[in-house]
Amino acid sequence: MTAKSALAGRQSRLRAVLGALDRNGERWLLLVFYVAIVLIVTSEVARRFLLADSSVWGGEASRFLFIYLAWVGASAAVRERSHIRIDAVLQWLPPRGKSTVLIFGDLMTLVLAIIAVYWSLSPLETSWQFGSVAEALQVSRVWFLAAVPLGFGMMIFRLLQAILRDVSDLRTGREPFEGSKLFD
Repeated sequence: MTAKSALAGRQSRLRAVLGALDRNGERWLLLVFYVAIVLIVTSEVARRFLLADSSVWGGEASRFLFIYLAWVGASAAVRERSHIRIDAVLQWLPPRGKSTVLIFGDLMTLVLAIIAVYWSLSPLETSWQFGSVAEALQVSRVWFLAAVPLGFGMMIFRLLQAILRDVSDLRTGREPFEGSKLFD
């Protein structure tokens, strides 16, 4: 095996892993966070009612995991285009009009996400600078404050993907990806 073919094989495997993360990364993270929350809350309820005891860290850990769950879930919703939006007008527009409206909505969401990342970095920096810790868990609060810029950063990545997809649909005249609907 030559060095060139070994490099090509590694690049192929890397593309496969990155592709799998792109398709299912948020889903796996959501599963991990959700299972952890369920296990912690179940154990805390059992401890309280069966053993008349509870831990200091259980409530705090589940709250912080829920925050991560919410922000990663927001990114997944942007990816699947299943976030809350009013799209009654879209059904009457031709494909080019739909793509234009969807691109405009994604651009506005992108601006909001960039602003949110910018404003969420200041508390993160302050917490890092002064070494604040979570009361019960006694871990750096930075890990929990990072949920907001991480979630919005993931949303920015997904929004850029959606904008590129919509621009491609607009150029070719294809029907744009509208996502799944909760109600009809």
